[in-house]
Amino acid sequence: MDDSRRSFIKTSVALATGAIIAPNAYAKKVYNPLKSNSFNTKINTQTVCVFTKCLQYLNYDQLTQTLAKAGYNGADLSVREGGHVQPENVKTDLPRLVKTLQNAGISTPMMVTTIVDAKDKYTETILAVAADMGIEYYRMGYLNYDKTKTIPQNINIWKKSFEQLEKLNRKYGIHGSYQNHSGTRVGGPVWDLYLLVKDLDPQYMGVQYDIRHAICEGGQSWSLGMELLAPWIKSCPIKDFIWQKTENRWKIQDVPLGNGMVDFDAFLRKYKELKIPGPFSIHLEYDLGGADKGSRTPTMSHEKIAHYLKQDIDWFRNKLKEHNLD
Repeated sequence: MDDSRRSFIKTSVALATGAIIAPNAYAKKVYNPLKSNSFNTKINTQTVCVFTKCLQYLNYDQLTQTLAKAGYNGADLSVREGGHVQPENVKTDLPRLVKTLQNAGISTPMMVTTIVDAKDKYTETILAVAADMGIEYYRMGYLNYDKTKTIPQNINIWKKSFEQLEKLNRKYGIHGSYQNHSGTRVGGPVWDLYLLVKDLDPQYMGVQYDIRHAICEGGQSWSLGMELLAPWIKSCPIKDFIWQKTENRWKIQDVPLGNGMVDFDAFLRKYKELKIPGPFSIHLEYDLGGADKGSRTPTMSHEKIAHYLKQDIDWFRNKLKEHNLD
């Protein structure tokens, strides 16, 4: 990228966001559930990332230009098979991607991985490189319940994996989080995540709290799960949905922000009340011609996808302002 082009991108970011946030400006005060009744009191809500899964059809320079023009000051990087960075290429490609984004004033505080095992051949390399590049948070892969075992037996098995990852995270000074997700996998009911993390240090291991999936599974009780997990929540995906009636059944349909069932006002009030730190990550999971599923050959035009990118962040920025979280 030449200097004039880089200067243009930096100017675009500054105009769109009003300020550029340093990539490492996040609090790291440890919350010990056995010794304290308060959590981290610092709120870092100005960094709004986008999960780059929906932009995997773009190269690194194109991705950077797109995020800058849309007004994002952060990127939640897809570092997994099929993502922007393949696990086997993390040593070369992750630093290149991070530097490309940061040269345009776009921070890289977080990434999405498939990590569930500290002993996997790529796990330590990914975490070491990410930490070296200033990435502070990573989302783990998903876990399935073994139907041949009871739920408590499953929890006990996965607790050991979480404990091993906590030790590795501590080694590199990075936070690993498991996302609650609607359905019957681990994390669907939210309460199972508490059993997995309750004895772990929240500075290194916790939960990426997804309000869309929490409401989908928890209806009106989602706030209880959020309160229970609050000390371990360090980042929040942002997305919206509706229940749609088909001929045979009701199904979940993802929609642009503000067009669905998620009560973002109630969520942000609770977020503020619980003093949850860390960045937000907007996920575009509604129909983008396949880009929403990570396609490298989407049928929707880039211009239209970029329109939805900007529409979502503009809507969410306004919502943050309403709650004095901007």
